[in-house]
Amino acid sequence: MARVFPEGRLVYGMQLPVQSQSTLYAEAWEASAGPADLAEVARVADRAGFGYVATCDHVAVPRRLAGAMGTIWYDPVATLAFLAGVTERVRLLSHVAILGLRHPLVSAKQYATVDHLSGGRLVLGVGAGHVVEEFEVLGVDFAGRGALLDETLDALRAALGPEEFPAFEGERFSFRDLGQRPRPAQERVPVWVGGSSPAAVRRAALRGDGWLPQGDPRDRLPAQIARIRELREEAGVTGPFEFGAITEALYVGEPAWDTGRRTLAGKPEVLAESLRAYRALGVGQIQVRFRSRDRAELTDQMTAFGAEVAPLLDD
Repeated sequence: MARVFPEGRLVYGMQLPVQSQSTLYAEAWEASAGPADLAEVARVADRAGFGYVATCDHVAVPRRLAGAMGTIWYDPVATLAFLAGVTERVRLLSHVAILGLRHPLVSAKQYATVDHLSGGRLVLGVGAGHVVEEFEVLGVDFAGRGALLDETLDALRAALGPEEFPAFEGERFSFRDLGQRPRPAQERVPVWVGGSSPAAVRRAALRGDGWLPQGDPRDRLPAQIARIRELREEAGVTGPFEFGAITEALYVGEPAWDTGRRTLAGKPEVLAESLRAYRALGVGQIQVRFRSRDRAELTDQMTAFGAEVAPLLDD
């Protein structure tokens, strides 16, 4: 196993705008944005030293949830492949792929190709999913999605390994003597497991190379991190493991508009001091997001963060 990012540093990445537009976090300007905006934000992240850019995954959103979730959810594989072509260094993260909606050989083909095309920059973030109708319309058992994801992950590990003709034997999936190329550029594609439920935390500990929390505030992180470490020790699981966190909304500098009471705003030194607290908790990568009124303001914020805040994160 290999780490994605160096141990001891606090790396920063971000969920990209435009590609998913839940009303819970999307800015108003994103509604009229498109591929050119998405590409430019990714290029700025590449230049500003971001560790990764991330995309979400939903196949179809039911009408009952569309008010909150919206229906704009770009396909993660297509989007990551597009981003691979407009960036050079930044890692490409699925945050998170709902693997249970697809056969593991289909996912293996798609994500191996993304890793190959990007020169080994894929980080496969995975999750169980939460939308009942999405599973039902695709003929997948929603109630059994946890066990399904566990087996899918095991099968995908085999299918993304070095063998051109991988083999796997499970309760739901079985394959052998079926070749898939191109192989991933990475010897081992890192898998980060998303979710904060007890089941998701256990899955991350036992099957993942990292953990992507979903909405855990700072005061919940120490217990979750301790639990993952405990589970890994009990199971005898060794090797590198990377803990993540999602920060508060940020604004570098003093905003001239109302960015909301939960936004962390101020001078670079103030932001860096607050964010360094994550590293003290054992977190190695933070997913940041910025308040903005248009694409230009967002990219200005990203550039300022990379130039003025990031150098202070490891002080």
